[in-house]
Amino acid sequence: MNYYHDEKMEKIFNALKQPKNLDDLQLSESFIRGLILKIISSYGTVKTSTINELTGIHWDILEENLSKMEKSGFCAPVSGGFLFSSVEYAITRKGREKVRGIAEDNPYIGIAPVPYEEYYQIMKIQLQHRYPLQIPPEVVDETFHQVVGVDYAKEALIESCIIGKGIFVYGPPGTGKTFIISTMPDLLPPLVMPKYIEFGGKIIQLYDPDFHKMCEEQPDDPRWVKIHAPFVLTGAELSLNKLETNYDPNKGVYETSPLIKANGGILLIDDLGRQRDDHELILNRLIVPMENKKDVVYVRGIPVILHTHFIPAFSTNLDISIMDEAHLRRAPLHIFLKNPEVEEVTEVFRRNLEDLRETYQPEILGRFMKVYQPKNNGGEGLQPSFAHARDVAQICQSVRINMKKDIIDIEVLEAALDKHVLVVLQRLNIDIAQISHKTRSFRLKTDDLEKTQEALELYGAQTICRENSSVITDVDESTSPVELAGYLNNQGIKVEKIELIAESEKELRRTLLNW
Repeated sequence: MNYYHDEKMEKIFNALKQPKNLDDLQLSESFIRGLILKIISSYGTVKTSTINELTGIHWDILEENLSKMEKSGFCAPVSGGFLFSSVEYAITRKGREKVRGIAEDNPYIGIAPVPYEEYYQIMKIQLQHRYPLQIPPEVVDETFHQVVGVDYAKEALIESCIIGKGIFVYGPPGTGKTFIISTMPDLLPPLVMPKYIEFGGKIIQLYDPDFHKMCEEQPDDPRWVKIHAPFVLTGAELSLNKLETNYDPNKGVYETSPLIKANGGILLIDDLGRQRDDHELILNRLIVPMENKKDVVYVRGIPVILHTHFIPAFSTNLDISIMDEAHLRRAPLHIFLKNPEVEEVTEVFRRNLEDLRETYQPEILGRFMKVYQPKNNGGEGLQPSFAHARDVAQICQSVRINMKKDIIDIEVLEAALDKHVLVVLQRLNIDIAQISHKTRSFRLKTDDLEKTQEALELYGAQTICRENSSVITDVDESTSPVELAGYLNNQGIKVEKIELIAESEKELRRTLLNW
């Protein structure tokens, strides 16, 4: 027994034995025979072993029902040996007429679903008393073994998973917000879920291989699947319609929303504020599922309650005010991801090169550091970014191959830096993420003007000047006075007052050709 397969999970496994009769299967005889007949009709001629594999129905149930369907004239055995698993069945004319009416009402072909009541009870057992968690230290170490630095962020993520409460992550682009949130599911225990459930003769799909990763050990009943805690990522493409469960008439199933797919795991709304629909409407749609841990799906007009026991995570590089108090109460933990240290970005660059299995000269690490070191230390003074580290490593590989070199050297690195558009833009003092934004001008009253000015230069502030006992600086509109004061306070600088004195539109050079 371990964290990912404890005593509760073992008891559930023992309960999920493959049913050997219709009473235990808890599906109607007409539903099962209709499902088998649709499979035979779609294949023309099909082995019973294929029907068993497709439906997950036990041999005893298949043999009994195929025998009755044969006697009724809906199908007929056409070949096979002594073993039932080798027998092939074909559809009859009577069977085709029968299946036409069945398929019109429900075209679903696939594994037999689990009855709704069984799904609800098994899920309730797993989710009750799930929190607080006792996460073993070795699980924490393994989860974050690829995460460089940001210990304060790791602590918040761990605490979010311990109590099952939402988390809000914000900060500049390229600081690793999406990446670090994506590690959270590894801190959570796994879950057993049905692939499909049946309600009123209709099928609701729960299992989605795009978001659900199967564990090594699986229940005896193939209709159920043990998965790692899911990580469901949605971004700027998210709309209100995608938060609903919609019926697919071609597949004959209700395809569940991200809210339901994230049950037992993490639902990340990435790039909050950049969705096509108003983000306030999206956040309002989430409140009830976040609060009640349930959502309602309408099947033929009848409300069906499904579990939505996920931990909500929100990330943005916009201002924290993008979420109001009602929404922040559902994500009470927060992380402000600052721009990383130069040494951390260099370490990520090195790890990416090694992940790419690239050989490199040790000198390139020192050169890479110079890109982000302050100008007063002989560097270029660019803003450190984990995203840069990953991208430059990949571009280095491409440049090395194109140059027909066996090793990444200084020449390769310099060429890679020149080809990275965000590096080039920063060298031109242009922040592409803020082209359409405004610039805010702040007056900061402080006793130590020189130290304040130096700190603001390191922060990346523009047009810094002094006025009496104040420093005037330009920053992007996404930078709030609270963030600015917090940064300076961390630098040991006391700010008596911060005053917004102006806002202006930014301008961008139209071409990089002359650079």
